[in-house]
Amino acid sequence: MKPVAIMRHYCTEGPGYFATYLERCGLRWQLVRIDAGESVPPDALRFSGVAFMGGPMSVNDPLPWIAQATALIRQCVAADVPVIGHCLGGQLIARALGATITPNASKEIGWGEVEVEDVPQVLRWFGAGLRRFTTFHWHGETFSLPAGAVRLLSSPLCRNQAFAIGKHLALQCHVEMTAELIESWCRSGAQEIAHSAGPGVQPAEVIERDLAERLARLHAIADRVYARWVEGLRL
Repeated sequence: MKPVAIMRHYCTEGPGYFATYLERCGLRWQLVRIDAGESVPPDALRFSGVAFMGGPMSVNDPLPWIAQATALIRQCVAADVPVIGHCLGGQLIARALGATITPNASKEIGWGEVEVEDVPQVLRWFGAGLRRFTTFHWHGETFSLPAGAVRLLSSPLCRNQAFAIGKHLALQCHVEMTAELIESWCRSGAQEIAHSAGPGVQPAEVIERDLAERLARLHAIADRVYARWVEGLRL
C-alpha cells in the first residue's frame, strides 16, 4: 500500500497518536515537514490517504503553502483519496471545499466536552450509543460547513467541532494528543494561556492533571475515528 502522507505545519504539532495508530495497523506513513520548508506534494495519487495536523497560524494568513495544501485537498477529494484534518488541518479542509474560517466567539484551550450530533453519519465515525465525550482543544478560530458536509460534533463554545463529507473528516478538536504533545504545548503556549481569558481556557496545571486517565479515554475515541478513516484508504 502507498504511504499515508502526514502534513506537519509546526514543529511541536506532530502526528502524535495518529502515527501510533497507523503503526499499530502496520500502515506506512510519510511526514511532510511544511514547517521545515518541505513542499506540499503535488500528486495526491502518491498516497493512500493524506492527514493534516494543527498549527498556530491561520488559514487566512498569506502563507504560500496554504494555497498548495488546499489544492491538494481538492485533488484528494476528486480522486477519492481520503483526507483527515486536525484543528488547523480541519480548517484547511473546510477552506479547500469552499467554507470560511472566522474567529471563534471564545478560545478553547484545554479539556472540554463535545456533543455527538444525532445524524446517521455518526454511526460510521463514532459507533452507536455515544452521546458526548471529553476531548482536547486549542484554537481561537472556527470553520463553517462546506456544501455537502454533515456536522458530527459540537460544543457550547464552538458549534462546528467536526464534519464529514463521505470518507473525508475534518476535526476542530484534537483527538491525536499524547502526554508529550500536551506537556510541550503547555510550555510553548504558556504566554497564550496567560493572556487568554474565557470559559474555555484552562491553566496548564488543570490541563496536565490526570493525563493518563484522560488520554486513555481520548485514545479509545480516536481508535474508533481512525479505524473508520483507514477503511477508506486508497490501495
